[in-house]
Parts: sequence; structure tokens; C-alpha cells
Amino acid sequence: MDLGLKGKNAVITGASQGIGRSIALRLAKEGVNVAICARREPLLREVENELLALGVNVFARICDVSNDKQLEQFLDHVKKQLGNIDILVNNVSALSLGDDDADWDRTLQTDVLSSVRATKKVLPWMKAAGAGNILFISSISALEAGSPPAYAAGKAALISYSKTMALQLAQYNIRVNTIAPGSIEFSGGLWEQAKEHNPEFYESVRSTIPFARLGTPDEVANVAAFVVSPCASWVTGTCISVDGGQHKGNL
Repeated sequence: MDLGLKGKNAVITGASQGIGRSIALRLAKEGVNVAICARREPLLREVENELLALGVNVFARICDVSNDKQLEQFLDHVKKQLGNIDILVNNVSALSLGDDDADWDRTLQTDVLSSVRATKKVLPWMKAAGAGNILFISSISALEAGSPPAYAAGKAALISYSKTMALQLAQYNIRVNTIAPGSIEFSGGLWEQAKEHNPEFYESVRSTIPFARLGTPDEVANVAAFVVSPCASWVTGTCISVDGGQHKGNL
């Protein structure tokens, strides 16, 4: 299925591994020019080379998105290198799983405020172009109680912010949506580590998923690519769970 994305320009934050990496690669396979950032250079360069092999224009830069100056400079450079930004995927997360002040601060600065700042930065460009797509990567932890408080609250804030912005930006032909992944397993990720070091906890989570397995980044990326494509032109202000039925709520 041709998603109609060829020639578009996309920014994905936190794209050196996991969901961010898979979204970047999925969009590149659709012919999208991609800008990515992350804090760890070796992994970032590996993804950069994977993207270049797909024949699209690529811009990759080390950036701590919680640093507002670094984030602004990164986005300015993307604009110069690629031209207009058609798609923004706010994917990065601090994954702070505690409940002390430091966890709350990292979550608010990295998950929430960096996404807000990136959105505010690209909006004038999208408005001038007459169209755009903004996607936030949240979590099913935002949809029900039981997850680490700071992480869950931050991810819930993204859903609320996304809905508000969707209503405000529809007049500019800019769509805003959120994806809420469930437990996603990949090399070097949290769930791979849990499987190795805390198998009882891993199995307790796996057993709650009707398909009896954890999800993959590619399964999230496939949904992300559809949501930011013209095929989803009437989808805005929504939060889509990509979790294999792990979240049990009716809403």
C-alpha cells in the first residue's frame, strides 16, 4: 500500500534505537527524508547509515532534547538541510521509573517539555506550508493506574496536550495524534533487560497480553507511518493503543 509519503520531510527525536529507530526506518522506506537525533553517537550513526542505504536524504545530530538550546539548534539545522518539516514525531523519553524529584524533573523536561518546545518550533513552518503532521509517542501507562507515577503522568500529559493542539491546529490543516504503545521488546531495551535479569516480572507482564508475547518496534512504526500519512487524513486528536490488547480499559 502506497501511503503517499514520498518526498516528505520528517523529524524523529530519540531515534537511535527501539520505536524511534523503527519509525525512522519505516518512513524512509516510504521515501521520506528523515532527520533524527539522540544522545548516544555510536547508535545514532548506525541508524544514520541504515537510513542512507534506503536512498533518502538524512540528517543526524547528537542532541539532548531536554536542553532547549540544543533542541532549537537541531531543528534549525534540519530546516536548513531538508527544507520544510512535514512530520514531527516526538518520541524521546527519559524512561524515569521512580517517584523522587529527579524522576519527575527528568520526565517533565525530556518527555513533556521537549515535545512541547519541538512542536512550538515547527508550527510556524507547518502553518506557512499549509499542512503538517505531529505525532506524540505516549504509553498505555498513561491510560490506567499502576505504572511508575512520574512516567505515567508525563505520558498522560502528552495525550492531553495532543488533543488540545489537534483542535487548535485543524484550521491550518495540521493533524496531531498520539500513539500509546504497550510493552515493546527490542535489543538493549528495558524489556530485554527484564527478561534476562527479572524473568518473573517479565512473565507477569507477558501473561497479561492476549497474544502471549510483547510487541515489536516495527509494529508500532507501521501504525505511526499510517497515522502521519494522507491515508489517515480524517484522523486527528486521537490516541491509538498499539499493545496487542494489553490495556484492558474501555476507553
